[in-house]
Amino acid sequence: MSATLPNLRDATIAVWFSAGVPSAMAAHYTLKLYGQQNRVRILNNHIVEEGADNLRFLADCQDWFGVEIEQVVNPKYPHQSAEKLWDERKAMSFPSGAPCTFHLKKEARQLWERDNHVDWHVLGFAADEADRHDNFVRSERSNVLPVLIAYRLTKRACFEAFAQTGIEIPEAYRRGYPNANCYGCVKASSASYWNHVRNDAPEVFARRAEQSRRLGARLVRVNNERIFLDELAPTAKGRPLTRFDVPECGLFCEELPARAAIKEEIT
Repeated sequence: MSATLPNLRDATIAVWFSAGVPSAMAAHYTLKLYGQQNRVRILNNHIVEEGADNLRFLADCQDWFGVEIEQVVNPKYPHQSAEKLWDERKAMSFPSGAPCTFHLKKEARQLWERDNHVDWHVLGFAADEADRHDNFVRSERSNVLPVLIAYRLTKRACFEAFAQTGIEIPEAYRRGYPNANCYGCVKASSASYWNHVRNDAPEVFARRAEQSRRLGARLVRVNNERIFLDELAPTAKGRPLTRFDVPECGLFCEELPARAAIKEEIT
């Protein structure tokens, strides 16, 4: 391991499961390390725009974990819909970030924490996202267990490890998206991403284009300039899409062991 994890007993550990592969691996290893002598709660904030297959993935992982995955909902926004929230907040993004991340993810967690005692948190920060982990610890919570970092599990290694479970990864990955976030995620600014949405889910692209124009949100960046989606040329390209360098949407969302050892840990 590249980081030292504490020995714990009788602690309550909250694992924040985003319905992505890295957070699934984080939950698995947390249960393996701490499940016998501590209370491990696995928590999810499902957003309507993620799509139904994330719920199928959640159910499959719940069976694998042998632990219920609890839903955390912001009571101010029980619809859990990013599209409805953008209209209610009259914006798709603010200088401080996307309102969907803040209200449906971060604020939901804060309100849940108000009523539930937690000693430690676990998030799906992979070994190649140590800077995101450090930033979260500095700005949000110091009591975070860096489980994937301790196991030196990069995002790529998480996918290699998860393949041993036999569980089908979320549909969003299979459709070429870099993560299991909402389709048409407004935190994305790449022309490649938005033209992938246009080709894969034209109805989603059309809704985002209409709503972003109406709310004045220039979601895509071309030649270092922000433009509206309805101004994006179908042939425009940005960075190539890869699932290994784009974060999953979770509580802090911003713009390798040997395979044999991994397989042994999973089985």
